[in-house]
Amino acid sequence: MSEKLKCKIEGHTAFITIDNPPANTWDAENLPALRDLIGELNANDEVYSLVITGAGEKFFSAGADLKMFASGDKKIARDLADKFGEAFEALSNFRGVSIAAVNGFAMGGGLECAMACDIRIAEEQAVMALPEATVGLLPSGLGTQHLSWLVGEGWAKRMILCGERADAPTALRIGLVEEVVGKGESHARAAALAKMVENQSPKSVAACKGLIQAARAGSITDAYSVERDAFVDLFDTEDQAEGVNAFLEKRKPVWKNR
Repeated sequence: MSEKLKCKIEGHTAFITIDNPPANTWDAENLPALRDLIGELNANDEVYSLVITGAGEKFFSAGADLKMFASGDKKIARDLADKFGEAFEALSNFRGVSIAAVNGFAMGGGLECAMACDIRIAEEQAVMALPEATVGLLPSGLGTQHLSWLVGEGWAKRMILCGERADAPTALRIGLVEEVVGKGESHARAAALAKMVENQSPKSVAACKGLIQAARAGSITDAYSVERDAFVDLFDTEDQAEGVNAFLEKRKPVWKNR
């Protein structure tokens, strides 16, 4: 683990804080720490969701620490690109529900981190951008792919090729975030959404999330049969029987994530 990445678990939610002042940047220490942390959370049956935010009031995350690339060393570039990819792929593939509480600037790898989450809650003062091309780089933490999927090719090109920034109202309008809240309110709103996840079967959530994300590529007709198979596979779980019988017995289900 890393002191630059804090985590505490409350109930069924893991609360992760990017804590690398002054701008909560990502580096060769906290990127592997995020990857490994997601692995630990995936192995913890009691964790159904996670909320990630930035320490302080100004930055969610300003992205990569550019000092890492100052030497122009290609081997360093490969190592760091791999670390960004591994960390944010792990976050994207977290089996539960991931929510980014964007409490300030989310630039470059900061926005890529938020886009790797399932849901983004932005505070009204938040600003989002992928400005890598302005310093001779490009987004290497899944940014070119996730941004295009979320907002469409046109806005992805405006933000990546033209360097256009999106304030919170614009981000909401183009589909980059799902909700905008007042300053200081993103963490509480994200926690409330995470609490709602507890009403869902964790096994069902994991299966549904996989199907939703698989819709980004491949044939929709092929996906129909995959969806049916995933439905039937839930009958191998204890939670399936618990959920149906709890409904029939008019009681709240007790999920075991098994």
